[in-house]
Amino acid sequence: MNILIRSVVFNLLFYLNVVVHVLGGVPTFFMPYWGAVEIAKSWGRTNLWLLRVICGIRVEFRGLEKIPQGPLIVASKHQSALETFALLPLFANPTFILKRELQWIPLFGWLTWKGRMIPVDRGAGSQALADMTDLARIEIRRGRQLIIFPEGTRRPPGAEPKYKFGVAHLYAEIGVPCLPIALNSGMFWRRRAFLRYPGTVVVEILDPILPGLDKQAFFSHLQQVTEAATARLIAEAEQKLGRTAASIEKEQSAVS
Repeated sequence: MNILIRSVVFNLLFYLNVVVHVLGGVPTFFMPYWGAVEIAKSWGRTNLWLLRVICGIRVEFRGLEKIPQGPLIVASKHQSALETFALLPLFANPTFILKRELQWIPLFGWLTWKGRMIPVDRGAGSQALADMTDLARIEIRRGRQLIIFPEGTRRPPGAEPKYKFGVAHLYAEIGVPCLPIALNSGMFWRRRAFLRYPGTVVVEILDPILPGLDKQAFFSHLQQVTEAATARLIAEAEQKLGRTAASIEKEQSAVS
């Protein structure tokens, strides 16, 4: 089965999987919030299985032993849609910080609301940051893990990093460890691309950053360790694939 056919089949089943889990999640409207969280974890595990079986994309998780118990901020690199579901099963009680508009989607958005995901109104400026922080404090008191993409959007492998300061504000205001995550998913699943290329995506958990740093020191350290690890993972994938990130980006753009 060639890559195009595999990608067509995967995309059809991916969206079917969304429908199945959304419909299966309807009863959780009458349950505590953790019911919706467990539905989201199941969705993530099923997508990982579909990727492996249909597309030949395996996901290797490194450093799982570094995940602390209890509440924390999870600051992940963001290169593809993969990390929006692949990270969910790793944590006991995860919640995503996400665009407010996603909660307007019928049923799907309502499930994110039921699961107490944290919406952000990107057009509200400083008020959005304050609202996000207030909601994050509430979820942290529940012992949850806040998953955030510090760059705010997907970036191609090797692209210049564009971290936003919101993650540093959360770190300073909430006072829990921050867990950086590096990855190379964009080498196999390019942003806004249809094709899924076989191989092994590596998601690496880095050493937690303990509370107590000032905002700027934390922000610089987070970016430094995440980008260094991500560059190493991209180089590892380039060596195995025999192609550079730039050539893969160009090739995938040409067929998308």
